[in-house]
Amino acid sequence: MVVRKEKKSRKYRGYRTHGWGTKGQHRDRGAQGGRQIGMHKEKWSWTVKFGEGWYGKHGFRNPTSKLVNAIGLRKLQEYIDNDKIKIEEENGKKVVDLAKYGYDKLLGGGNLRLPLVIKVAKATEKAKERVKEIGGEIILTSSE
Repeated sequence: MVVRKEKKSRKYRGYRTHGWGTKGQHRDRGAQGGRQIGMHKEKWSWTVKFGEGWYGKHGFRNPTSKLVNAIGLRKLQEYIDNDKIKIEEENGKKVVDLAKYGYDKLLGGGNLRLPLVIKVAKATEKAKERVKEIGGEIILTSSE
């Protein structure tokens, strides 16, 4: 690409408007499309169709909070039945490592049908009770 030796404005010396016309002379800013104005007027149809949550206060996300990926006993049993979570054998016991599937916490909703050894970072008291009732065990992999 050829480098221009002189500024383009040099070419326009002597021409009062420098190519921007006699009326506006490069002072207006166009129709302002897409500049977040007119959402109640010009762009109302767009707002109705695509702008869900455009207006109002939306709160904030606490930067110090930690996202915990939890699974309940009911969902765990469902995933075991559908082979989404595999049961492994260790020392003659059936073991499920939930950390391998991205879960941090075991919740106590629902029931299990198999006595399992479940490895997980955290578990609720209800989950511990229900797993122990059917002869299973929960091994906490990190301090609770």
